[in-house]
Amino acid sequence: MTKYSRIKFNRALKRIILFSISIFLFRCGYSQQTITSIYQKGISAYENLQAIANLSPYSPGGIGFDTRYQGVKGSPRMLDTLLPSYLRIGGRDDYFELLADLDLVSNSVIYSHPKTKKMYEVPLDIISEVIINKDGEEMVFRTTKGKKFDREIREQKFFQVLKEGENQFIKIPLKTFVRANYKGAYSADRRYDEFQSDARYYLMNSNGVFYQIQLSRKSLAKMYPDKKELIDQAFRDESDIDKEALILSILEKF
Repeated sequence: MTKYSRIKFNRALKRIILFSISIFLFRCGYSQQTITSIYQKGISAYENLQAIANLSPYSPGGIGFDTRYQGVKGSPRMLDTLLPSYLRIGGRDDYFELLADLDLVSNSVIYSHPKTKKMYEVPLDIISEVIINKDGEEMVFRTTKGKKFDREIREQKFFQVLKEGENQFIKIPLKTFVRANYKGAYSADRRYDEFQSDARYYLMNSNGVFYQIQLSRKSLAKMYPDKKELIDQAFRDESDIDKEALILSILEKF
């Protein structure tokens, strides 16, 4: 390469370098100007955090944590406390004395060991009778095992004996688990799971079959049409008292 060619090459190289530097500085200046313009519009770091915090868990373009769930209300147990009780197992005649409650979901007796205080359960299958003392009154419970019902009971349950003997009147206490429902546009906004208390009532006829009834004048009169006048009168005179107690008082007059 001649001296003249080298000079010409060096000049061209300098132009290329200067051009590259100019482009780099332009881009840096543009980026800085863009960033500056954003902050000049009032978008601060704090406001950015506030905007993110206000996103719902279902907002497009962001991921949030759904903290609306409020846990579980109630419990599967009937009384939610251990009370003085007597438990009879199988065909035995004697009773075990203990502190107990009924689990209406697992269908078992929950009790505390008298010495260790550890919690145990006895399955319904081997239980004949449970007597729970609540506020000085004895609540007698037996099981549906081997009993006849007008409609098949899929799962064996405890029932409370409200009236013995003829016209036996019983109640099957229930606990129903209702799941939370607060997601979606048409949800019930129910933010907790819950064990809800319920009950079914039955009367035994002369053939030893238990028929489900409602705690109403019409339902009771259907079971005892010959007592309709007495039933109607009782519902008129004592309409303000608890319906379970009203039915019981009517049956005592038969």
